[in-house]
Amino acid sequence: MRTMGLKRGFATKRNKVSKLANNGYEVIIIGGGPAGLTAGLYTARAKRSSLLIERGVFGGQMATAEQLDNYPGFPEGISGSELAELMLKQATKYGLETISAEVTGLKLKGEERVVETTGGAFTAKAVVIAGGSNRRKLSVPGEEQFIGKGVSYCATCDAAFFEGLPIALVGGGDSAIVEALHLAKFASRVTVIHRRDQLRAAPILQEKAFAEPKIDFRWDSVVKGVEGEDLVQRIRLRQVKTDEESTLEVSGVFVSIGFIPHTGYLKGILPLADDGSIITNNRMETGVAGIFAAGDIRQKTEWQVITAAGDGATAAINVEEFLT
Repeated sequence: MRTMGLKRGFATKRNKVSKLANNGYEVIIIGGGPAGLTAGLYTARAKRSSLLIERGVFGGQMATAEQLDNYPGFPEGISGSELAELMLKQATKYGLETISAEVTGLKLKGEERVVETTGGAFTAKAVVIAGGSNRRKLSVPGEEQFIGKGVSYCATCDAAFFEGLPIALVGGGDSAIVEALHLAKFASRVTVIHRRDQLRAAPILQEKAFAEPKIDFRWDSVVKGVEGEDLVQRIRLRQVKTDEESTLEVSGVFVSIGFIPHTGYLKGILPLADDGSIITNNRMETGVAGIFAAGDIRQKTEWQVITAAGDGATAAINVEEFLT
């Protein structure tokens, strides 16, 4: 049976948070995905008192990947949850402390940054925000049911599972067309479903997509439902201009209609892009001194585990410079 992208986490005991004066740390890291775990590894190895706050399972979206074949050092591949567990083990080995809580606010108090959570308030001299983003979902019947059974949000992660099979790709921006071109290397046919009559992707990407014989398009169309038995077998479509409905036989549905960053609590505190992502420079510095951002939560063009980890390392290196 073909499965991909299954939601997996792993049970782990959170480190007991040290009872420091006023719950104070030198560094607080928000988010336990690859960016946050890498930042925590670096700051802990630098012997900075560091607290990582994670609201869910360690690994973030990475933990949902059944198999990662493009992360360096694992020639046979590794599951996202296993990689997350290894990252956590390595970081906590050097003294990184963790707590399970939802971050609800961030305030500036002189030279202190106050991180408010459902588990209490903590202070730090520097903060790394690595809370990540979620893929925007279709919110149609059948979508949740078939996640990991034909519905995917990552072409790089799951394209190989659809070798020789027909699939659909929903979206029309740069990321969507890049993914469609990648999927065409594996699938027998890639049908791009777009709610408008023209793509929003860059002209050079459009040229490549239109020249790819395996890619075709359903314009002015939206997905109304995902159907199948154990695995995806078809999707229901609606033509937005005529309201005509139809079905398309596919073995997989890849959704690439944008990301929703976890930045609601940061409005009015940090400069945010129109899509809600955090604006940073190449040092991962935000518009507020002592606050850094890393991974999918910041404004960027690549959403990969390796680039998130690189962001985390860059942020931590510059946190050390800030603190010294």
